[in-house]
Order: sequence, then C-alpha cells, then structure tokens
Amino acid sequence: MVQIKTPEQIAKMREAGLVVAAIHAATREAAVPGATTKDLDEVARKVIADHGAKSNFLGYGGFPATICTSVNEVVVHGIPDGKTVLKDGDIISVDAGAIVDGWHGDAAFTAFVGDGHAPELVELSRVTEESMWAGIAAMRNGNRLVDVSRAIETYIRRQPKRGGGRYGIIEDYGGHGIGTEMHMDPHLLNYVSRKRGKGPKLVPGFCLAIEPMVSLGTPHTEVLADDWTVITTDGTWSSHWEHSVALTEEGPLVLTAVDGGRAKLAELGVTAAPDPLA
Repeated sequence: MVQIKTPEQIAKMREAGLVVAAIHAATREAAVPGATTKDLDEVARKVIADHGAKSNFLGYGGFPATICTSVNEVVVHGIPDGKTVLKDGDIISVDAGAIVDGWHGDAAFTAFVGDGHAPELVELSRVTEESMWAGIAAMRNGNRLVDVSRAIETYIRRQPKRGGGRYGIIEDYGGHGIGTEMHMDPHLLNYVSRKRGKGPKLVPGFCLAIEPMVSLGTPHTEVLADDWTVITTDGTWSSHWEHSVALTEEGPLVLTAVDGGRAKLAELGVTAAPDPLA
C-alpha cells in the first residue's frame, strides 16, 4: 500500500528534508583529502543532534553508522570507518537521512575529493544527477510510477559515454516510497521493466525517494562480507544521487533541496510547489 500524505504531513517531511540538506552541506565541505569516512560520519552525527532530529540510518537493520559513505567502486551502503582515507581524485557518494517527529527525509550526492578527476568521472556524476532531476520532473499528477523510471532511463541512455559503450544503470537497487518509514512502497526502478507494469498512479500526497545509481561499466553488483557494502562486479566506479520528493496539488516539492527544487525544475519547465515552511 502506498502511503498518501496530507499537506501537514508533507510539511513535517520538509522539516526532516532540510536537516538532510544541512548534513549534505556539512559533509560535502568535510570531504577533503586526508579525511576519513568516519570523520564525515561524525560531522553528520553533530548536524543531526544540533537540529534535534534523529538518524534513520543508525541501527537500521543493524547498520552501524549515521550515514553511508561509498567511495569509488562502492555503489551504496558503504560503512564509514577510520581506515578509509579520502585522497585526491576519489569520488564519494554520501547517503544521509533524518527523522523529525516520526517523518523521514533521505537524500544522497556524489562529491569529488580534491583534484585530478578524470573527465569521464565528472560526466558520470553529471549524468546521474541530471537523470534524477528528469525523474523528479516526471512526478506529475496523473502520471504513473513507470513514467518516473522511464524519464531516468531515457536521460541516461541518451548521453554519450566517453570511450564508448553504455553507462550501467544499477539493477539491484533503486528508489522507494518514504514517509513514516525510510523505505516504503512502492519500489522505484531506474529503468523500465515490462514485468513491473505501469505501477500506481501519482496523486497529491505521493512521496518518493528518487535515486539513480549509475556506473561506468556494469549494471551488476555484489555485497561484501560485511553484508552492507555494495560494489560493482567489474570494479568500475559509480555515482549515486537522491532526493526525497512530495507531489502536491501544485506540483512536485523537493523536500531535501534547500530551495525545494525551484531553480532546477524551472530549467526543466516545471514549477515547483510552494514551500510549506516559507
């Protein structure tokens, strides 16, 4: 069952989303050469405490940290530790969440550590982020869930890949509903699958975490012995971007973007819904 939210509940989710945005800002600044992934986790922990919120990652299914820190070939669910030291040329995806009064926010971004990044990595992150925004722009009243999946996949497939070949759209992980829990129905594929059909109709109160994960090679992944860390099977590097989005009567509201998604959606010809906290 898809949980449909009231405007008042969406406002609470916006509060949680702004905490996540603050985590992103702080961890992005902290992702410098010489920092460990544990350092970033401690930064996130302080932001959550300063906002009087709770972590929705810590303890989730036994996860031992406040955020996920996924470096280079790690796609998602990387566990912060004191041994993983960031260096020039690395890329890191930070996935963070927060709870305010029982309502969840969840978002991720890919950051470049230091200098010396190969052009194909810069393009990989750009393609992944832009595909997320294409999916967000497809969150329109009357559309179906598959329309979001199609928008993400179509954007990625239309982008030429440096060196030839195709980007790998990670198959085993995708977006999800969000609300009183971090992961809820429906599961959102980042590609179209005939087996899944069209999915539910998008209506006001529908909330999704839209999160494409894309690699420079394979769409296939494996989980390491810690039962969390997900890597590409061919060792190619990957990017992960995510926002939590609410559909309202007036259009999409990007709950985890500081401006509610207004600027980026305007570039795509979509008017973002008014911010309930403005």
